[in-house]
Amino acid sequence: MRTKHKNKTLLLIAIFLLAVAILAIVIGLLKEEQPEPDPHEGQVYINDGFGMVWMTPLEGVEVNPIQRSEMRVVNGRPDYTGSAFETMYGVDVSEHQWDIDWSQVADSGVDFAMIRLGYRGYTEGGLFEDPYYKSNMDNALANGLEVGVYMFSQAISVEEAVEEAEFVIERLEGYDVTMPVVFDWERMEDAVARTEGMHENTQLLTDCAVAFCQKIEEAGYDACVYFNRHLGYYGFDLSKLTDYKFWIALPGTFPDFYYASELWQYSFESEVPGIEGPTDMNMLFVPVATPSPSPSPAEGTE
Repeated sequence: MRTKHKNKTLLLIAIFLLAVAILAIVIGLLKEEQPEPDPHEGQVYINDGFGMVWMTPLEGVEVNPIQRSEMRVVNGRPDYTGSAFETMYGVDVSEHQWDIDWSQVADSGVDFAMIRLGYRGYTEGGLFEDPYYKSNMDNALANGLEVGVYMFSQAISVEEAVEEAEFVIERLEGYDVTMPVVFDWERMEDAVARTEGMHENTQLLTDCAVAFCQKIEEAGYDACVYFNRHLGYYGFDLSKLTDYKFWIALPGTFPDFYYASELWQYSFESEVPGIEGPTDMNMLFVPVATPSPSPSPAEGTE
């Protein structure tokens, strides 16, 4: 009797172990069929200016169409080899470049100039015209360059952004401006800056950019917003600025900003004939127009 009981016990144990093994196999198969979700699904891996991070792209903002394989370096400057754009090269200047020989600049192969029109002080907030603004505009135009202007903003309210736009529009009168008019808001890393902390207020900073650009567009100019990678990713909500051009400050040989930008500031320290000291250099990407298909002849005609 004990032997039968013992055999029955062993049989039950064996059945139990078999059931456990089968359950483990089933669980394993289910895990294979249902892989763990990707924590970065829908995200992109980008350089935000401080390191590589995962980012969820904004809806409705055009992605950068320039491929790394389409860029090369020729005579020390980046050159686009693709077919979707034509490119132009330009300087951006202010009083910090002092007197400029614009004839030499034009002869060096520079196509356009982005000229600082004015600025708002970052301590007391006053508005000032750049001392070299008129001289730079007059002489750049006289030497055949296309020109645009930028306003160094330190606006801390929509009202101040509108005030800056009106300041710009008043001083553009009489000039043939074919390049963008730019809202250039930058963070001043100074304890006494009245704008300290505003770079973290995305809504307010974006509202200021929109207010400035709307006023500029109403006056008949092309509005543009300037930013570096960090401000572009975190400071502005670019999805609310898609009606305007973007100008990205990103020194290097490839514009690896995730979103598309018409203007690329690729150097802060280029040497340009006619300008003393290091100078910012830029590329403008102009889309190549796709020819429209010829209309078919009307029925019954040749």
